[in-house]
Parts: sequence; C-alpha cells; structure tokens
Amino acid sequence: MRWLVGWSSIAASFGTAGAVGPSDEGRTMHPVGSQLLWGDPDPLWAVGDWRPDEIRITAVETAEGAPTARMAVLGCCSATDEQLRSGLLAARGGALRHLTSWPGSYTTVVQIGRRITVIGDLAGARPVFYTPWAGGTAYATAALPLADLIEAQLDIGHLAALLACPETPEALRDGTPYAGVKRIPPGHALILREGSREITGYEAVASLAVAAPQIDPVSAVEGVRDALVEAVRARLLAPRHAPETLPPDPGPVPGMGPAERRAARGAPVPGIGSDLSGGSASATLALLAAGLPGLPGTLLGHGTGAGERLLAVTLNDLTARGHEDELERARVIAANPRLHHVVVAAGEEALPYADLGSGPLTDEPAPSLVVAERHRRRLASGSADHFVGGGARQVLDAHPARLADLLMDRRRRHLLRPVAALARAEGPSAHSLFVPLTVYRAARRLSRTSYRTGLEAAAGRLPDANRNAPDLDTPADASLAALAWSRPGPAARWLTGEALAEVSVRLQEAAVRPVSVQRPGEARARAALARYAADHRILEQAAENRSQRLHAPFLDNQVVRAARALPESLRVQPGARAAILRRVLAGAGIHDLPPGWGTPSLATSNATARTGLRAALPELIALFDAPLLADAGLVEARVVRKALRAASEGEPLPLDGLAHLASTELWLRRLVSRRGTCWTGTAAPRQRAVAGGVVPARRTLQP
Repeated sequence: MRWLVGWSSIAASFGTAGAVGPSDEGRTMHPVGSQLLWGDPDPLWAVGDWRPDEIRITAVETAEGAPTARMAVLGCCSATDEQLRSGLLAARGGALRHLTSWPGSYTTVVQIGRRITVIGDLAGARPVFYTPWAGGTAYATAALPLADLIEAQLDIGHLAALLACPETPEALRDGTPYAGVKRIPPGHALILREGSREITGYEAVASLAVAAPQIDPVSAVEGVRDALVEAVRARLLAPRHAPETLPPDPGPVPGMGPAERRAARGAPVPGIGSDLSGGSASATLALLAAGLPGLPGTLLGHGTGAGERLLAVTLNDLTARGHEDELERARVIAANPRLHHVVVAAGEEALPYADLGSGPLTDEPAPSLVVAERHRRRLASGSADHFVGGGARQVLDAHPARLADLLMDRRRRHLLRPVAALARAEGPSAHSLFVPLTVYRAARRLSRTSYRTGLEAAAGRLPDANRNAPDLDTPADASLAALAWSRPGPAARWLTGEALAEVSVRLQEAAVRPVSVQRPGEARARAALARYAADHRILEQAAENRSQRLHAPFLDNQVVRAARALPESLRVQPGARAAILRRVLAGAGIHDLPPGWGTPSLATSNATARTGLRAALPELIALFDAPLLADAGLVEARVVRKALRAASEGEPLPLDGLAHLASTELWLRRLVSRRGTCWTGTAAPRQRAVAGGVVPARRTLQP
C-alpha cells in the first residue's frame, strides 16, 4: 500500500527542519515508513514502497535560491521534465486542468507560497481525503492514516449508505467509513491556504437543458484510440523494475517449472505483462503493449523491449464450465509471436470467498475483498508491471439511464437498436413483445423527472427496499431498474429498517441541497465509474504482490475524457464497447481478431460466484454467527444466514449483494483486530482508528 500525506496549518513553522508535526514543545511526529518530500511549514511525505521514478519533484526558485513554487507528481506520468516545469509555471496562475492531461495515472500536489493544491483524478481511482486537524487541514491519498491521526471512530451511517446505495453519491456524500475524514469528489481539487480549505472542480460540467456539442463518431473513436495508445506507451517507456529479493527457490518440484515456483513464492516476473482473459478490454491492452509502433527493441521498432516478449496471463477456472470459448480466444490471440502465454490453473482454492481468514487490511471495504485471493493467485504469475482491463465497461459502455438523455435531445430513433436487443435477450416469449414499449416509457419518465423529484421518490421507496426488493433476473429488468436518479444497491434488501430510514433521510436532504445538476444518464454513468474505481483501488490493496504494479489504462484521465466525448448514440448500440475497441486496434494496425471477440461472460462469473459461496458456506455462516454489522444495527444475523443458505441452494438472489455484506463484515473484523498505528513520534496519537477495537453501538451515533 502506497500513499502520500501532508498538512497545511496556520503556523508559519513548527520549529523544526525535518519531518515533524505541529507542536509548541517541539515534539516530533511522522508517518511510519515515510520519506520526506518537503518540510516545514507545510510538510509532505510519501509512504510505502514507491519506486524512484514514481516520485518526481519540480521547483521554481527565486534569485536567493528559495523555492517559490514546487510540485510533486506521484505515480506513472509520462510528462517530460520541461512539461512538468511548464505546468508548474502555468499553475501559478490558478489553472489546474492541464496538470491532469498528461498520459498515465498519478496524483499531483502543488505548493505555491503557502497555498497547496492536491488534485484527484476523474475516475476516482486516485482519491484525495482530508480532515481538520491541529488548527489546519491534513490531507492524504488514503483515509486510514487520517483516521489514525485524529483517532476517528467508525461512521456507521456511511457504511449503511455504502450498502444501501453504493452508486448514489447523494447518499454517500463526501464521507468515508471514518467519522471526520472526508473525500473530495472525482474531478475536483483540494486547495489549502494556511489551514483554510476549498474544493473546486477542474472539469467542465454539461448543462441539463442544452446538450454538449457532439463530435462525429469517427473523430471520437480516434480520440479514444490516441488516448489509449498514449496510456499504454506511458507504461512501456517507464524504467523497468525487477522484483525485490524474496525467499530462495527451494529447488526442483515435481510438476512445477521455474515460473510456477516463482508464483508460489509470490514473486512476479521482471518486465511487463498483461491479463489476457479472452475479453475485448484485456486483449486490446495486451495487443497494444506487445506491438505498439514506435518503441525501440526490434528491427522494425515494434515490441515491448529489446528481445522482450509481453507476458500474457490467462486464468483457467477448473471449477467452471462454459468458458471454453474465452480460453480459445485467448489462445488464438496469444499466438502472436510477441506474446508469451501463461495459463494459470485455478481450482477450489481460487474460488470466490476462498481463504477469508488471510489478507491485508485495506483502506476501505469493497465487494472485491471476497475475490482477492483469486486475483492474487493470477497476478502472482504476472509481471512486475501488469496491465489489467478493468474499467473498460464503465468508461466505454452506456449506462441505461443514457436512454433518457437521448430523449431529452429528441433522438428517439437511436433507441430502436438497444431496446430491440433487450427484447431479444428476453427470449421468445409474450413478455418480450412489451419490452421495447416498457423501456421507452421508463426512459421518457426519467427524462421528464427533475433531480429533486427523482431523489425524493427514491428516498420514499428506500425504507421498503428490504420488503419489496425488485427481481433483476433479466437484462431488461436490470435496465428498467437503472432508469432512475437513484436505486437501492443489491445488499439493501438485507439491511434493517432503521439503517434504510437513515439513508432515506440522507437522500431527502440531498434533494433540497443546491447542486450543479447534470443530465440523468451522464450523472448515473459518472457515479457508476466512481464506484468501480473505488472498488478497483481496494482490489489493488487486497491482492497486492510486493514489487508489482497494476496498471488500468482505462481509468486514466485522458482515456476517461476521450470516452466521454463519444456520442451517446454510439454508446447505446449493442456491442458498442467491442466495436470501439476493434476500431482502436485497427487504427493501431491490428486487424486479425478471433471469432466471437467481445462476447460478454457475465453468466460464467455468476456461476463461479455461486460455486464459491457454496464451497465456503460453513465459513460464511460462522462469519455471520455474531456479526459486527448486527452489533452496529445494520443487519440481522438470522436474515443474512438464511439468505446465504438460500443462495447456495440455487435461489435467484443477488450474489453481488451478499458479496458486499460479507466483504464489509470481513473488513470490520480486520479493522478492529489491527495493531499499531500509521504514525510514530513523541506527539503521535496514542490510539488508532476505531479506538478500543470495538464497533460503536448504533444508538450512540449521530445521523
């Protein structure tokens, strides 16, 4: 886990020259395992196993040699030193957006005099947190260190909102699971001036009444191609790193080669690799990284490096059936001579919910905690720098609520193909004949529903979510449920009435709060992307292999911006994501793709989740024998245990909702059992977050 932390205070100096905290008595305090990037009066640290090339500092000095402005860029950024210096000079005038336009994924901190600006990304994969502290403001890219700093208790109201409405920013607000620690929204920056703070957006927001200018589909797809190519190129041009020294190889093992023994010891392979699942997103990244033009290494200037082949990793789930087509597509793609294909066999030990007793404490809870062991085993066979295709669905696909945006723009004819595809997905039945009309009426209703009315209606329905939960058995049902300003999450049906009522109050308060309202489809799509990016960030922490970096180019700022420029009429077409990525590859000179490329595989994922739940049912029942969630008043243990047994027997319940409940309970147990704190020194807090190691009772919390 890597993060940065710093603060801004009214004090001009803390009376020290090193890494210290504010104290009139000169007592020191600094994060454990940190390196100081700059000191008083507003210090900044980088904490964790950062690589040297991942921390870049640029400064502009006066004639006396004292820096008047400096900037730290942490992460993978392909900007040259001159570009960083030019960006810093321009930032002195207050411009921020250009500091987020370089290819890569990074966090930028700018200090100009006593003014500090911390810039988050557009997707939310690199968030920024802050909290009032010591007469000023402390900020970090992780919430847990700030919770330790202020000795925070749990915010049970936020946990309730996270379970009830995970894709509704109005319910989550700017909170975190830690009381007093706040999060800035994606696409915003935190500006601190001697302790005072301001949150400002750096991205233009489209008007609700007037559609943004539409560019033609060809130019829009070319923009996605250019952004994606540059995102991949930024990783390929970065310095290569070999994994750190690990326990020695025990020697030959029957049935295991060097690669398998290395993976068993948790050591990634030196170099660059990529997932190759057979899907369109991972295949696009693997092919681009393997044959991106203009890179040195071969006679023709192609490839990932001098004599280097890209390591492509495919997971073969031995417990599942029906994914043979994906494996075959992966094998066909891996026939590229610039790819070295590794197939990782996964048995029952890699099912969802496997090995719940192990794993690190993550910054926040997320549904991905129950599949962390599955991903860790796959990534252990990967490379030190590993591409993953996560985020492509949320960035490129159309959220169902975008159908309402089309109606607001009077583009009714563009609804024909998506609603016809939903009717075909229902199968030949009498019900499928009414699907187009039902979807059209729901989209028209949403297009005519104001933001305030939509949230008030959602708040009114939420208290009954545990009694009248809708069945989302078919794609049409899921699309109809998504055609709303807000909808309950899959875990809401198992929450208590008290918890749902408190989240309902949050929605009612948000409905009357003045906001910059976006169009319903665009707003819901951004919320879904932010939720996925947050989950991906937690997955990185939970499935982390030391010395390995996961790269998700689809979550980069420039890729997100290019994808938002895609016309909605192009997004809503069936198979739009696969068609866009096919044209991206064609523009990069890659044309030969296997039959069935881009076919979705959701059914296989659901079957695997049910198999894992059935195999781990005794452990899950024990987990919810006396759950902390019940102590906090969020669930009733008996109800959750009944749902787990029913789902294991094949009852059509939302498995992602059960995964969310199990992950949250697992995270709570890891949090209350942790030892130590993120800070050290004579002035360090004496208690860690969730002081005393217990979850506070529900009745003691303020809504």
